[in-house]
Amino acid sequence: MKKQISPLHLFLGLCTVVCCSNTSLAIDLDETTRTIPLDSSGSTVILTPEQVKRGKRLFNASCGQCHVGGVTKTNPNLGLEPDALSLATPPRDNINALVDYLKNPTSYDGLESIAELHPSTKSADIFPKMRSLSDEDLFAISGHILLQPKLGGEKWGGGKIYY
Repeated sequence: MKKQISPLHLFLGLCTVVCCSNTSLAIDLDETTRTIPLDSSGSTVILTPEQVKRGKRLFNASCGQCHVGGVTKTNPNLGLEPDALSLATPPRDNINALVDYLKNPTSYDGLESIAELHPSTKSADIFPKMRSLSDEDLFAISGHILLQPKLGGEKWGGGKIYY
């Protein structure tokens, strides 16, 4: 007698496959792909598979509501793609600069604090999701942001044309 699979069980099985395959992606990435700019002097760091997974999870939980796919929902003209990050003042195209931004965000021209508008550890009292994030967490989130263009190409931060 042949057993039929209900649509719910089929869906749950597919979700498990997708979830597990995405988790293993971090392990499958080679060191070259996981090499990310650390600071403005040109130093780099190789993210561990654990940092890659953790960064993705934390980004989705803490930042994904406004920055899904690297776009900025509150300003679709300014995303998290490498060009936009490098043209900011100060440039935010390395881990240390992004960690600094997540602690104390400033406007794109760097002239004004936007801590009351953008989640940060400085404004954790009004952005509860930031309260429990450690420096290691901010490092992993920053690594995720800088890794995504290597994985998704121009789709990361590409805006409405992709999402």
